[in-house]
Amino acid sequence: MVPTLGEWILMLDSTSAVARKSLGHKTVAAAVADALRQRILSGDFAPGAQLRQDALAIEFGISRIPVREALLQLEASGLVKIVPHRGAVVSGLTLEEIEDIFQLRVQLEPTLLILSANHFTKSDYDELHALKDEYSLALQSGVVQKWGELNQRFHLGLLRHAGRPRSMGIIAGLLQDCDRPTRLQLSVSGDVARADAEHTKILQLCEAGEIVSAANLLRSHIEHAGHSLIEIYRKSIAA
Repeated sequence: MVPTLGEWILMLDSTSAVARKSLGHKTVAAAVADALRQRILSGDFAPGAQLRQDALAIEFGISRIPVREALLQLEASGLVKIVPHRGAVVSGLTLEEIEDIFQLRVQLEPTLLILSANHFTKSDYDELHALKDEYSLALQSGVVQKWGELNQRFHLGLLRHAGRPRSMGIIAGLLQDCDRPTRLQLSVSGDVARADAEHTKILQLCEAGEIVSAANLLRSHIEHAGHSLIEIYRKSIAA
């Protein structure tokens, strides 16, 4: 586990002056990078948000040097972009890309579910229920880092027997692109309970043989998430 910023500082305070000089900026920068990473992934910093070195240095009670090094680390991992005249900006998909992704998902996923659901076996349902329960637990306990991955696995699980490998490849890519935006949408909108309930209902409808109703709910489920995320992006841009 990565130590918190406070733990790093306590560790540095207990070392020699020579060690502090050689390790200080690197260890504090790592702690700052970890703290900022968690805030980006949880949606505290939305895509397009500017991360100002001076403000962060004041917030953490440190100099700007380790903050700058932390932002460079985040840039290397793709979470931040260093933009001329703006500095560090939280990276993410554009508004147009988000709209395109969700339009494609709305067009493809309900149709693939209709093709897939009639072929579900008891083993398939057992696995989908286990995924749904794992996702529910992650949502309720606030384990944000797992939300995108578990959402992706559940949606792909619903479509697995569609018999359309090219379409499935497209969907897999779209869901991967939605990983961080999904976490952002759930964190900011507070739609955790709704997402959980709709996943449960989609699965129940499939089990009851009401496949078209399940597909219709899947469509509205995706549309709502897309509209909510687009609104979040627009507010971020306006700010």
